[in-house]
Amino acid sequence: MITVSEVSKSYGARTLFDNVSVKFTPGNRYGLTGPNGAGKSTFMKILTGEIEPTNRGTVSRPRKTGVLSQDQFAYDNERILDAVLMGNSVLWQALKERNELCNASEFTDAAMHRLGELESTIADENGYMAEIEIAEILRGIGIEDARHTDLMSTLATDFKFRVLLAQAVFGGPEALLLDEPTNHMDLESIHWLEEFLHEYDGTLIVISHDRHFLNAVCTHIADIDYDTIIVYPGNYDDMVEHKMQARSSVEAENRDKSKKIAQLQEFVSRFSAGQRSSQVQSRLKEIERLTPTELKKSNIARPYIRFEQNKPAGREICIVKGLNKSFDGNPVIENLDLAILRGDKVAIIGGNGVGKTTLLRCLIGEIPVDSGTIKWGGAVSWGYYAQDYSDHIPKDSSALDYLLQYEPKGDQQIVRGLMGRMLFSGDEALKSTAALSGGESSRLLMARLMLEKNPVLIFDEPTNHLDLESVSALAEGLNQFGGTVFVVSHDRDLISEMATRVLSFTPDGIIDFTGTYEEYITVHPLPEVQRLAKW
Repeated sequence: MITVSEVSKSYGARTLFDNVSVKFTPGNRYGLTGPNGAGKSTFMKILTGEIEPTNRGTVSRPRKTGVLSQDQFAYDNERILDAVLMGNSVLWQALKERNELCNASEFTDAAMHRLGELESTIADENGYMAEIEIAEILRGIGIEDARHTDLMSTLATDFKFRVLLAQAVFGGPEALLLDEPTNHMDLESIHWLEEFLHEYDGTLIVISHDRHFLNAVCTHIADIDYDTIIVYPGNYDDMVEHKMQARSSVEAENRDKSKKIAQLQEFVSRFSAGQRSSQVQSRLKEIERLTPTELKKSNIARPYIRFEQNKPAGREICIVKGLNKSFDGNPVIENLDLAILRGDKVAIIGGNGVGKTTLLRCLIGEIPVDSGTIKWGGAVSWGYYAQDYSDHIPKDSSALDYLLQYEPKGDQQIVRGLMGRMLFSGDEALKSTAALSGGESSRLLMARLMLEKNPVLIFDEPTNHLDLESVSALAEGLNQFGGTVFVVSHDRDLISEMATRVLSFTPDGIIDFTGTYEEYITVHPLPEVQRLAKW
């Protein structure tokens, strides 16, 4: 169990959460939610002990608490086996010190005594069975025995993550804390992770911007809002419904109270100077009792995303014939033929590093193809949202000035109105582009695409920095867009809502499937999930 008692956290004048007391109990899987900037990662770091609360609040956690490392490259110079072993820091340090003592040139009485202490610690931590246990875990996550002593740097990104997760669960932690575990994972790996976590029987707390993942995994949602943390039973969609119902109920109750207060005040006004003073006093007390419940402002905010076209494109958008692309002699795209038509909404899916971004960059001419042809329809123009957009937003501008250059008439009122819908209200529109958060930068780029009004939109991992409400708004906006869309994404809710066509990179080549994502996985189901042999 993890117990939080009277914890507050503020930065300057801004309060993230105030006097929070909450318990996270074993056997439950909690999603920690809230919009960008609400304090999710801050709260998680308080739970791990990485940072301290502002006040004197306390956090009680099990001695064995697994924490997912956020740095996938931190262990590149370590053996895969050792990277997992480091999940039990007590055992790892004891083994390291024992090896150093055994390799020492001199063996003193003090060294012998210390060696005895270390052997006792290793035994207490089940260290003599550690390599056998780790081998079972690594097999369970799909890494064969022959690779267990390879360096972490030899693994693909998805499997580095799996090893880091194995590190977090090694030694049987009673609590598991995961911050954005689905970042940079492909759809198959996310599916694997969901099944993986369903078998964990300790206390799980996870932060994710993947709505489908939270709905699939969580038994409870701990939502940061109203300067506190409220725990709701059920998954993310259940929480949203509970939250809306509770607020609607209070609002309806306040309307009834206001109506009753108005009637009572009318009576008081008519008879306050007359002979019915006792009845007036009774009404005044009733008015005081009926004071409406104060509704704090929720920090949930959803942008309004709608894409338009200045002029629809012709029927044929992009014709690809015999496209080939390799890197260092390794084929990425082989003999690809495509005919993208007006109105197609194409989800491009597949594992990390298989060539999805390469395909987009070939289509728009950012990188040359080895052979084959790409022909865009006449007068077709596109808007492009790059996965790495750091070079697409200058650092010496305000958000408002950046967008003004994309409004044809330079009309500040139009741009201000758009920025308000994209959650840049008031002075936030004047914020320096160098100071924008990841979520703010994403929304600014989408505002730019809304101003440009191209008939073709191309997105490469647009959800990486968006909160749940923004992802939902983007899915709705793309679904209602009348033009053509290409989207590389691992977010299943996004591609499920908008895709009418799926381009899937598989070991057997690229599958071009006409239909929704649900129809695609019916015909091409995800592979069976490999399960951990032992927690």
